[in-house]
Amino acid sequence: MTIAERLPLPSPSAAIGIAVADTQESAGLLLALCMALEMKGVSYCYWKSSRRLPVLLEGTSDLDLLVARADRQRATAILTELGFKPWLDSPGRDHPALMSFLGYDEAQGAIRHIHVHFRLVLGHSLLKSFRLPIEERLLARSVMHASLPIRILHPADEALLLIVRANLDMQVADQIVLRRWRSLKAKYAEDLVFLRDRTEAHTINVRAVEFFSPAVAESIASRFDARSLRNGGLRRSIARELSIFRCYGDVEMTFRSAWRSLALVTSATNRRLFGVPRLPRRRAPGGGIIIAFVGVDGSGKSTQVSGARKWLGSEIDVFPLYFGTGDGAPSLFFRPFKAVARLAARLIKVKPKGASHGNVSDRPPAPLYSLLFAIWAIAVALDKKHKLATAQRAIARGFVVIADRYPQDENSRFNDGPLLHRLTWVPGWLRQLEMSVYSAARCAAPDLIIKLRVGPDAVAKREPDMRHDVILQRVAWFDDLTFHGASVVTIDGARPLPEVTQIARRAIWAVL
Repeated sequence: MTIAERLPLPSPSAAIGIAVADTQESAGLLLALCMALEMKGVSYCYWKSSRRLPVLLEGTSDLDLLVARADRQRATAILTELGFKPWLDSPGRDHPALMSFLGYDEAQGAIRHIHVHFRLVLGHSLLKSFRLPIEERLLARSVMHASLPIRILHPADEALLLIVRANLDMQVADQIVLRRWRSLKAKYAEDLVFLRDRTEAHTINVRAVEFFSPAVAESIASRFDARSLRNGGLRRSIARELSIFRCYGDVEMTFRSAWRSLALVTSATNRRLFGVPRLPRRRAPGGGIIIAFVGVDGSGKSTQVSGARKWLGSEIDVFPLYFGTGDGAPSLFFRPFKAVARLAARLIKVKPKGASHGNVSDRPPAPLYSLLFAIWAIAVALDKKHKLATAQRAIARGFVVIADRYPQDENSRFNDGPLLHRLTWVPGWLRQLEMSVYSAARCAAPDLIIKLRVGPDAVAKREPDMRHDVILQRVAWFDDLTFHGASVVTIDGARPLPEVTQIARRAIWAVL
């Protein structure tokens, strides 16, 4: 049994009960959470579309729960017991009345995102400016879902909130809403049709008049039977009556919304074009971490790296780094060296002693080859130095760095180690320059190293161009690597892919 297989996932405590654990196993983490909140007497409910709730529980979107502010500590404790972790939104996008939690649903292999609302805040998708102070009434009237163990709004309250949200949230100035305008409009219309069989306009009017003036309450109720939920005059009336509960005035809200929209566009452009660790969307609490996947060629490392980036990237700011010189994406600095190396590899038919692929002789490197190889080795070291610094900047800003390979100086003859030792004569200062980079990598060790171990036969099958004696030697060297006491989880890469992936995800979630 590997170390990762012995890592326990957070599980419901005895205080929550065996029934919650059974629900988590059969129906998923989200329903287990709702059952635990109910059993512990926490005042809560899901406060958005009950029509879409069954699909939402499958992980298609975030789950928005309204929790009584007086119960926030108990609710947070239950979330922690179930393995949820608080996650920070980027500066400027967070709201004091809202907390985000992420949980790993191992049974379904997915990360679940919970928005816990202690106040009912509405408005611009990037700037919730309005508060509707009826949380206690909504929670007191909440009901159990007809077929699921989760509390939802009373249909009349859900209809009331649907109309108010449609008028406050759907703003042309909101570029996120504008981009999804048609789909949002259709979604609200379907929600409205769904609710028409469950309540009536008169009941909505009774609920609305508890907070709004009779005239505005009547206007809200009238939208229930209208074609469209939105109305310009109604929006202005709602905003006017909620003015005392606004976080920002019109001028400040305009500037703040524009600034956050600009930051969102800049962040998206950076991710697509530049890949610089700036403007995170959701920062890791306590600072970012580095997770490195290492293994000999053919160990399935690239598959696991790609899967981990996709798995985490749906909810967490992930910063990818490739420390190798093979098929991964090179940096701008390293790109010309790699292009020249490919050309040289075609021209050199017989490689000197020390090479792992192709036609290898027992002769030491010739002078020209030595010169080219020394230039290559220093370029590789400087590229790794730049990437090490980039990784540290990324974790300082709250990113989770997923590294494919990682520099090491424990065995200079093995993958990702120094290269100049292969040459018979190199100036001492050049060797020191190269070694300084690999020593820095040891000091900046990853928070988690996932070591994918495979046997010689598996490597030979996946890397048919590699010499068999080199395979045997590298597998032995890799098994002996300890990475100077860093946190290492060893996984048998020869196991079925789903099992390897599950063990890797469990180890990653334990350190997040």
